[in-house]
Amino acid sequence: MSHTAVHAGAYLHHLAFESSNPEQLANFYASVMDMTLTRASDTEWRCEGPKRRMVVVPGEDKKMHYAGLALRNPDGLEMMRARAEAEGVELLDSPSPYFKDGAFAVRDPNGQLICFGLAIEETPGLKGIQGPTQHLTYASTDVQAFVDFYAGKLGFQLTDKVLHEDGRMATAFTTSNHEHHTIACFYTPDRNGVDHHSYEAGDWVYIRDWCDHFAEHDVQLTWGPGRHGPGNNLFIFITDPDGNWIEVSAELEVIYDRETVNWPQHPRTLNKWGRAILRS
Repeated sequence: MSHTAVHAGAYLHHLAFESSNPEQLANFYASVMDMTLTRASDTEWRCEGPKRRMVVVPGEDKKMHYAGLALRNPDGLEMMRARAEAEGVELLDSPSPYFKDGAFAVRDPNGQLICFGLAIEETPGLKGIQGPTQHLTYASTDVQAFVDFYAGKLGFQLTDKVLHEDGRMATAFTTSNHEHHTIACFYTPDRNGVDHHSYEAGDWVYIRDWCDHFAEHDVQLTWGPGRHGPGNNLFIFITDPDGNWIEVSAELEVIYDRETVNWPQHPRTLNKWGRAILRS
């Protein structure tokens, strides 16, 4: 099967999370993730920074409401629509306020809603530290089903796999553009949901700036600094008030034509520099 999502140039544009205290969560992202906060309605808060957006709505803590993947042009959007239809994937209405008319959504095997569309113009004059929305990583009891859907049905490219000694997949990384991963998945034996979401700092100096910014807001690092094996990126993690993990990443591998790489399930695969947080 062709890498339709890669040819279409899909990229993670924004995320929407549920929360039992949405106003608190939205205020956290506005201040700690250096974004402007707008209350769009009685039940929706929007946070916006340069190339990053977060929607917060009432609901269950640590639950993604939807993810928005933007296409670079109308042809790309139609490629994604045609691929999904050809694979028998049900097309749903998109709830995203950041996409133009003509967007659509699909639901993956774990029930996650993914919207595809053409982005509206970014709000002018946004200020903040460098850090576009970059990638999303799931926790799932079935990594193979994740691969079958995103690579098999939507045409994402499977870049790397992390394998247990018996051959079971511990982690799968898929991309829909030039970066190492857009959506990835960790095997997590007791949970289906989101493992973390990530913002791209660009290079190491911006990781420093983010750490200084977090310190100013009395937010301590949950994990890192470190360097992942797959993707070779530098990283730090913090935790939001609902328990969601946020990664700030730098220097993620740029993918050209290469085969899928297999990695061993080992602490040094997850963090070349030190402590690893293994999910399985």
